[in-house]
Amino acid sequence: MRSPQGRRAAGLLAILALLGATTAVAPVSAADPVVLTVGTTQDLDSSNPFNTELVVGYEAFELTYSLLVDFDKDAHPAPGFADSWERSADRVTFKIGEGRKWSDGEPATSADVCFSWGLAIAAHKDDGAYIGSGYLDPGLTDAGVTKVECPDPTTFIAYTTDPSDRIFQIYVPILPEHIWKKDDYKKIAAEKFDAPLVGTGPYTLAEWKTGNFARFVRNPNFWGKQGFEDEVVLRFFPDNGDTMVQALKNGELDYVHGVNADQFKQLQADTATYTAVAGAANGWTQLAFNTYGTGTGKTIPNGGASTKALQDAAFRDALGYAIDKQALVDRVLGGFGDVGDTIVPPVLSDFHVTPDHVRTFSIDTAKQKLDAAGYKLDANNKRLDKEGKPISLRLYYPNTDDNYKKVAAFVKDWYGQLGIDVNDQQFDSDTLTELLLPPEGGGTAKYDIELWGWSGSPDPNGLLYVMLCNQIGTSSDSNYCNKTYDDLYTKESKEGGDERKATIAQMQNLIYDEAPYDVLFYDANLDVYRNDRFAGWQNMPSNGTPLFTYGILDYTLLTDATAVPTPGPTVVATTAPGSTAGPAATPGSSPVPANAGSSGMTTPLLIVVALVIIAGVGAWWYSSRRRKAAAATEDE
Repeated sequence: MRSPQGRRAAGLLAILALLGATTAVAPVSAADPVVLTVGTTQDLDSSNPFNTELVVGYEAFELTYSLLVDFDKDAHPAPGFADSWERSADRVTFKIGEGRKWSDGEPATSADVCFSWGLAIAAHKDDGAYIGSGYLDPGLTDAGVTKVECPDPTTFIAYTTDPSDRIFQIYVPILPEHIWKKDDYKKIAAEKFDAPLVGTGPYTLAEWKTGNFARFVRNPNFWGKQGFEDEVVLRFFPDNGDTMVQALKNGELDYVHGVNADQFKQLQADTATYTAVAGAANGWTQLAFNTYGTGTGKTIPNGGASTKALQDAAFRDALGYAIDKQALVDRVLGGFGDVGDTIVPPVLSDFHVTPDHVRTFSIDTAKQKLDAAGYKLDANNKRLDKEGKPISLRLYYPNTDDNYKKVAAFVKDWYGQLGIDVNDQQFDSDTLTELLLPPEGGGTAKYDIELWGWSGSPDPNGLLYVMLCNQIGTSSDSNYCNKTYDDLYTKESKEGGDERKATIAQMQNLIYDEAPYDVLFYDANLDVYRNDRFAGWQNMPSNGTPLFTYGILDYTLLTDATAVPTPGPTVVATTAPGSTAGPAATPGSSPVPANAGSSGMTTPLLIVVALVIIAGVGAWWYSSRRRKAAAATEDE
């Protein structure tokens, strides 16, 4: 593996040979990019925004593609592709900045928004379908968007059925019409979106190697604030969190996302080198039970759940009493999280409610409820279903988080005390996703319990929709269907204020009581970044984390941590007789980075070293401690 340090060492030897000096430092090429390198335990599953199902995928596509409305540091609506907007009862009129361009130089106009949003509208109008994995475009339906118009290049109008503000929280990326105009919503879902990509975000995807890295380069036509870094590299460490943390310690990474509690505490102790952030998560970790066929009697030939017991709410409810959620928070999360209950996290404080009928941990209560529901023990203390078969459940989880394996061990023990065997197995995210799909999604749903998690948007619908009947075969991981829940979802999507809160409270209680999910905990996002390379980090929102949150604002705010201030006007202090004046203040000082990136945005800090005084030979050198080669150049 070749490193940029090796190339610089060769340059140093050449200078020494030329000058015959005993000490010298080679200059770093001004073309060397400033690279921000970020580690995550997730592997990018797709560069097609409509097909990614992971948090890292959202991070990747938002770097390349702007949203119509972005998020500010408090997760409130902020200018994105649109500069401004005006709301009326049945429409929102968005204004697009004049003279904007795509990264390839083509004009970026309202026509691109009409094309991008039009894909989703067409899918829903045609057959109630969604694009790709169906995670992005349901936002338009929730917001009541019925049609869009583009009367001129700087005006985009979206017509809605209600005056809610959900239209400002839509994650549909704005795609370049001149690249994708030949595709309808079905074809766009099948596109691979091979790098390099054309976008309007602050960076664009230049290279992607599955299981290794994704490299993003600065978009020269980005109209917003520019961050100090010329490139962003996302490095992937699936099932290898220890290696990721070691890479941070070695200086190969600047930021890591999703460390475990032990790693977090270790890094947190070294405040001089690292900043550790435990951000409140808008999501949860859950056990999702395969309820396929509930209420319909539908079965899956050579597939589906191993027992019909999973279709019984009384059986699922009883299992909920066998989970000590506080123990999971303490012993798995190291205290960095909260006990789970409903499918709206506490971070959405305007909507989260405590269930009316809370289940408390008690193995004895779980046994009693199983007995009462008709699930008896045989002579070997094995729990039988109503067909008289011993219940043995398959528990599957992804390899993206060390905590899943730990949780699985606890679940096996607790369910085992009920006379229920659990066979757990780990998969990569793509394989697990395929295993969960029922016939409606082209699979056989051959699983019993899925241990995984969700992350949502600032609006609760970003999480509530996964329980809808029409998500079976797309987003649903429990294959749950309940018409009452669907009706409540339709109702709350048209409401506002206290009425909406009350309806969402009903929905939370319905899901809690029916128990297609057992929400284990609301785990915190444990992220850590180095203090010696980049500055300007801020948590978004204030109780969140700098990256892997709403939008990508922090990427545009980072500065050089090694910058030195440029002296401003000197203020002469007036001192009393006999006193000693302190250092002169320099108000208005501004930072100047110690060396420049390829963007030419900064000025090098030059240090003169006299090598041969008689000959008058000098050498200038750059401090290159921050410079890092992109992962692409290291993988040779």
